[in-house]
Amino acid sequence: MRIAIGSDHTGIELKQSLSRHILDGGHELDDFGTHATASVDYPDIVAPLARAVVAGDHRLGIVICSNGVGVSIAANKVRGVRAALCADPWSARRARQHTDANILALGAWSLGRAVAEEIVEAFLNAEFEGGRHIRRLAKLGALEDQETDRARAMGAGR
Repeated sequence: MRIAIGSDHTGIELKQSLSRHILDGGHELDDFGTHATASVDYPDIVAPLARAVVAGDHRLGIVICSNGVGVSIAANKVRGVRAALCADPWSARRARQHTDANILALGAWSLGRAVAEEIVEAFLNAEFEGGRHIRRLAKLGALEDQETDRARAMGAGR
């Protein structure tokens, strides 16, 4: 499976560790940065990664910052992304099974390496269950459309 990974400066160490783990698992991996410990703004890393996942260039994505909140918010700004901030394997598995999450967000300062690896494994190995969840995803898509239309209408009135 082809995976996209990226982090800000606070998540670089965990990103490097998880990258090795993912590659050892036989997956392909593209690192969207950052590659240094100098401070960076996470939207600059997350936006291209999220767009690549939505475009189908990567099956799934993983984004990391200190607590995972900023990267999850940034990823979810990209139309078609369903990013899930997960702190345990059960949540990661469930995010894939029930919401067809396509990006996993992690908090580097709140997770140990072993737990992060378990979360990633659960996320990568789970599959969307379909069924009743398809209806819910359709409603999420409709909500996304409504908000896009609303934002356009608000902008046109200015």
